[in-house]
Amino acid sequence: MKLPRRKFLHLAAGAAALPTLPRMAMAQAYPTRPVRIIVTFPPGSTSDILARPVAQWLQERLGQPFVIDNRPGAGGTIGTEAAVRASPDGYTLLLVAGAHMVNATLYDKLSFNFIRDIVPIAGISRETAVMTVNPSLPAKTLPEFLAYAKTNPGKINMASAGVGSPSHVTGELFKMMAGINMLHVPYRGSPPVFTDLIAGQVQVTFQTTGSSIAHVRAGTVRALAVTAAARSEVLPDLPSVSEFVPGYEASAVWGLGAPKNTPDKVIDQVNKEINAALADPKFKGRLTDMGISVLGGSPADFEKLIADETEKWSKVVKFAGIKPE
Repeated sequence: MKLPRRKFLHLAAGAAALPTLPRMAMAQAYPTRPVRIIVTFPPGSTSDILARPVAQWLQERLGQPFVIDNRPGAGGTIGTEAAVRASPDGYTLLLVAGAHMVNATLYDKLSFNFIRDIVPIAGISRETAVMTVNPSLPAKTLPEFLAYAKTNPGKINMASAGVGSPSHVTGELFKMMAGINMLHVPYRGSPPVFTDLIAGQVQVTFQTTGSSIAHVRAGTVRALAVTAAARSEVLPDLPSVSEFVPGYEASAVWGLGAPKNTPDKVIDQVNKEINAALADPKFKGRLTDMGISVLGGSPADFEKLIADETEKWSKVVKFAGIKPE
């Protein structure tokens, strides 16, 4: 049977369009394959522990695997470079950590510019630190510690988890703003810090709430203050450092970023899902139980936070003359 020419052309055009529609839908969908989240610190680190529930949430919401890719080394610069060099297609994301904002000044010759080369997606959380001392130190309160430090310049050993680490710059900011002199003793991570703090080899440290709280509750160290601008819900009886050193605030910041030129609609979609996670009571509760406060907000909000934190730690690095190991 012959079809009229007009009807034939109409059907042919429709048939030709059919394969195109699914391809267009696929091109617009995200994600259509696994996404990796580069974490610039090793498995078991705070960054890694935080990244895993984020990856699980995104996987459940977006229907594709979100795989953690640990790339530790050189204070986080190795993994960051891998993210910067990745294709900006939305299939490589970066867990942004406070170290990125310190490294921008700490390292003179990086092959990338973090603020220029990484697009902010969303802030996830802040974690405050706890200022703890060996119980034998003759200072039971922060004012007593400040008085003791000023009359014993250079005689207090301040331990950190490594040169340029959040605990190091948090302590250096305290020294700078309080006008005291302490000797910095770097370690490789928090566990050996607490081993020597408890033994009395060092006298003070500024470690995250998550790594400090068990020692505080066990009474093996004495907590003097938290480094957040306000008191902590987890340790409500502790004052904030700012109550005695006006304007002091130090916390570790985390969020998600992506290589520059990643499509805006990918950024917006992931941002939406991160904010949904942070609004979910169960997800939020997992963070607050560890003494971590949630952030959220727009990509622009996270961009401003990164810029502000980078500027703050730049002043500390320069003032203290910190050099990478």
